[in-house]
Amino acid sequence: MSDFSPVPKVTVVIPNWNTQHWLSGCLDGLRGQTYRDFEVILVDSGSSDNSVPFINEHYPEVKVVRLPENRGFAAAVNAGIKEADSEYIALLNVDTVPQTNWLGSLVNRIEQSPPEVGCLASKMLSLQNPDLIDDAGDILSWYGTARKRGMGESAQAYSQGVEVFSACAGAALYRRAFFEEVGLFDEGFTSYLEDIDLGLRGHLLGYRCLFVPEAEVLHQGQGANTARSRYVFLMTRNRLVLLLKCIPWKLWLKHAPTLLFGQFYYFLVYKNPHRSLAGYFSFLKALPRVLRQRQLIQQRKRVSNQTLDTLLVTDLGEPALRDIVKAKLGWG
Repeated sequence: MSDFSPVPKVTVVIPNWNTQHWLSGCLDGLRGQTYRDFEVILVDSGSSDNSVPFINEHYPEVKVVRLPENRGFAAAVNAGIKEADSEYIALLNVDTVPQTNWLGSLVNRIEQSPPEVGCLASKMLSLQNPDLIDDAGDILSWYGTARKRGMGESAQAYSQGVEVFSACAGAALYRRAFFEEVGLFDEGFTSYLEDIDLGLRGHLLGYRCLFVPEAEVLHQGQGANTARSRYVFLMTRNRLVLLLKCIPWKLWLKHAPTLLFGQFYYFLVYKNPHRSLAGYFSFLKALPRVLRQRQLIQQRKRVSNQTLDTLLVTDLGEPALRDIVKAKLGWG
């Protein structure tokens, strides 16, 4: 799709697994971009539908990287990032429709930003109701809660560019230098929270993330239709891996009651104890690897504990447990 050569300024990486029905909206949106100096790499994770033949026939400008099996979001986007030679790398979910100025707005902002701004978050709007926010940057709490900023709120209320904790990797732009220093997505996560983990690792090295309200995409959300039991397993495991890898021991001790309550909260709220327990056991099995990662991450940390402490919010961001119990019991 690039009008320039030989190496485009941006590579857009799209992970795909059996989601042919979303491809036209996403790829037509990219064809309609006002900014043109980019290429598209679609990483197919062993799809059994007609995705790859469909792309080859209707979107021959798209480079397809084929993986033999589905190893999750992290492995797919990493494969695409490794194929890219561009200065900037954009990640885009297949269940999105990028608006015409999406990529140009991101490139314009990052080229006006200092080098410590390593990534940018898009303004993701609900595909069903574009007047509502789907994601305006991600938030991490000391409970281990990771949530979408502004989800379900009026899109008009999110018209200012601000600093955010991290970008949703479903529609984000990264500097190549950011990946070279921070590393790629942790493939041990498979899917879910890998973008939060990447953002937190970036913060530990002094990087920042900005929200760009002009960079709009429509997003279906859960377009890959992950089974609920699989979601509970991955979220339970990945939340613990994220916190153990990246949080210094002093802050663990300071926030231990809050961190532990967060795990208890989700064990109850998920209402799937078997899959939650499977997530805990998977975390324990991964402990040797995670502790090795932790050692390397903490050795390279550049920011103070005081700075890191302020990056995570102190509110749960979910309904209080007592309110859930009252509603269950029918108490006013």
